[in-house]
Amino acid sequence: MWIERVRVEKGATMHAMAEYGTLLKKYINVVAHEGASDLHLTTGAHPTIRVSGSLVPMLKEPILTLEDTRGFLKELLTSDQEKRFDEAKEFDFAFENPDGSRFRGNAFFQRGAVSIALRLIPKQIRTIAELNLPDVLGAFARREQGFFLVVGPVGQGKTTTLASLIEIINTERMEHIVTIEDPIEYIFEPKQSIVDQREVGIDTKDFATALYSAFREDIDVLLVGEMRGPDTMAAAVTAAETGHLVFSTLHTNNASQTIDRIIDTFPASQQDQIRLQLASSLAGIFSQRLLPRISGGMIPAYELMINTKATANLIREKRSHEIPTVIETGSTEGMIDLNRSLAELVARGEITPETAYEFSLNPNILEKLL
Repeated sequence: MWIERVRVEKGATMHAMAEYGTLLKKYINVVAHEGASDLHLTTGAHPTIRVSGSLVPMLKEPILTLEDTRGFLKELLTSDQEKRFDEAKEFDFAFENPDGSRFRGNAFFQRGAVSIALRLIPKQIRTIAELNLPDVLGAFARREQGFFLVVGPVGQGKTTTLASLIEIINTERMEHIVTIEDPIEYIFEPKQSIVDQREVGIDTKDFATALYSAFREDIDVLLVGEMRGPDTMAAAVTAAETGHLVFSTLHTNNASQTIDRIIDTFPASQQDQIRLQLASSLAGIFSQRLLPRISGGMIPAYELMINTKATANLIREKRSHEIPTVIETGSTEGMIDLNRSLAELVARGEITPETAYEFSLNPNILEKLL
């Protein structure tokens, strides 16, 4: 590994006149060379990368000072963005290196000092097969309309999965695709489709405004980077109901929790209406986790709920707690149960049984499958 775990003298700091642009390029090269997913620049710590889920400090690099992290911030943000950061105390942004590599970034304050987290966005949009995802996902990209959600905790590859699905449409069909993101992550090169990518704060005021505007933009496919609040959710569901194909994400753990989260976001007086809309417009919910692979790197485990007649009835009848059972018994209809996904990964020697138990939402059932 390029990063040698050799400690520097305590209190060592970067030279005040350092060329932060040059240093940033150096650290980005380390990210690429080591196959890292993230770069952390934090006051009081060494520059640090995340490799295969584990943090690895660059111990030969000096501990960063407040001046250093401010210097990096000036390389990453425009003066207007930096002003907005100082006002809001945190800021999401995208950064493109001269070599073409892109990062999704978040700058924030901690104990009065600046910290920066950068997530690498691969240049190449990988296929479903390359991502080790199930082929059935492609069917959702080939639908004419419906609402499809990719869910899971932060950092589990949701955006990458959605990019793969959008690229299927871009490659195979002549459609007008609009993405609403904060910030823009993957860049789509128009192929068969027209692809318009809108960034919140730059190209539009907020998600809700951009969503309502989309109804006047003659769109076929809509990608909403994240469901934020009832206005965004209501507009996305309505778009799916009115003949559009809509993709989005939520930070939830599984299908039943996702449905409950959407419905609970609305006032009680509106919940019955959104429940009916979901039952009719939802195409499916895909939940994924990235697990440490025995051979190194990460591999996904997943759950897929398809909105069949049985599923739609459960949503309408306020019985979403029964959805896991429908998924467990719905393999003939294309559904995928998380425990079965974990068990298959163990059987193939991709992950350890201990890892499977750690990520299972129902270890008792998993035990019967291993």
